[in-house]
Amino acid sequence: METGIGRRIAYWRERRGLTQADFGRLMGQSRRWVQDLEGGQRQTDPRLSVLKRAADILHIPLERLVTDLASATPGQPLPSDVAALVDALHTPTRAGQVVAIEDLKRRVMFCCQAWASCHYTAAARDLPAVLADAHGTAAASEEAAALLSRAYQLTASLLFKYGVLARTPAVLAAERALTAAEASGDPVAIGAAARRVARGLIHQGRHAAAADYAATTAATLRPDLESAGIAGLSTLGMLYLVAAVGATGGGRSSESVAAATELLDEAGEVADQQGEESGDFTSFGPTNVAIHEVDVLLRLDDAWSAVEAAQRIGPAAVFGLGRERQARHLITTARASALTRRREEAIRDLLKAERLAPQEVARPSVVRLVGQLLELVPSPGPELRGLAQRCGLPA
Repeated sequence: METGIGRRIAYWRERRGLTQADFGRLMGQSRRWVQDLEGGQRQTDPRLSVLKRAADILHIPLERLVTDLASATPGQPLPSDVAALVDALHTPTRAGQVVAIEDLKRRVMFCCQAWASCHYTAAARDLPAVLADAHGTAAASEEAAALLSRAYQLTASLLFKYGVLARTPAVLAAERALTAAEASGDPVAIGAAARRVARGLIHQGRHAAAADYAATTAATLRPDLESAGIAGLSTLGMLYLVAAVGATGGGRSSESVAAATELLDEAGEVADQQGEESGDFTSFGPTNVAIHEVDVLLRLDDAWSAVEAAQRIGPAAVFGLGRERQARHLITTARASALTRRREEAIRDLLKAERLAPQEVARPSVVRLVGQLLELVPSPGPELRGLAQRCGLPA
């Protein structure tokens, strides 16, 4: 059997929220039969009749199983302001002005606040000029170098939201953030920049390296960060959280579950030490640790446990987080609900996220989730169709 057909059956089965056992029962076969089918180990199957039945069960045209259309996702161009920010990173650093530290700080904080409010294009619009002037001022003081690092950290975080098209410049921005942070000598800036570098490793598929790098950095900087107040503790805790996410990259195994759990526990200890008050726009605290547990469980292919973990978090606690963190959590719970066949709940959470942060829902990975729900729901209602249309999808 052509292995591509097995891969496409697996793709659509997962998109429909079906386990291999579920799909096997619907096909009148065993889970092992499905494993062999998807793994390309059934050389005489599937016959055309088998493919037709599989297509009917998966609610897709037969052509989707015999062509690679299933894995194709339409390219989404970057918003113009985000594209301009990418261009600014790939051109020689523009010689900016030497500006007053307080003025530079005000402009960097404006971009950070725009980011925290999920106005990503507004932050992207200002960042090229901010980066240029921060470069022009960085040699003046360690504080200016720390502000340059913060501007690059924000650039990296923003670009990571736009998927493959912005991944390489995002990694570049993270590396520049770390260089500037090391020049500043500020452990909070170094830890915060290192977190973006770890995120870059995750986005490149180097999860184990990300987990090791973030955890090692946390251990190395811990004494300095613990003595740096709320901002230092928030930075330390977030390093452990990104390490926990990195630990999930190898898929579900006893080792990955143990490693991720240990890192979440480390973050929890820091959160207990800090309390709910967070620093540096991280939203770090006990609630953020609980939210990351949901994300980690989902990444470890345990969507049911992710749903249960999300239900243990009080709405008031989530409401106390920053808007960007709230919206991302809603999208995570929507993914978990979709995978556990709770599709109405998934639509509800996506609509909540859109009301809170339209630009977060417009990101490529979220648009793909909306498209999957559009295909999964037998008779999409006006709310889902409207959301899909606002995401640029045919509905």
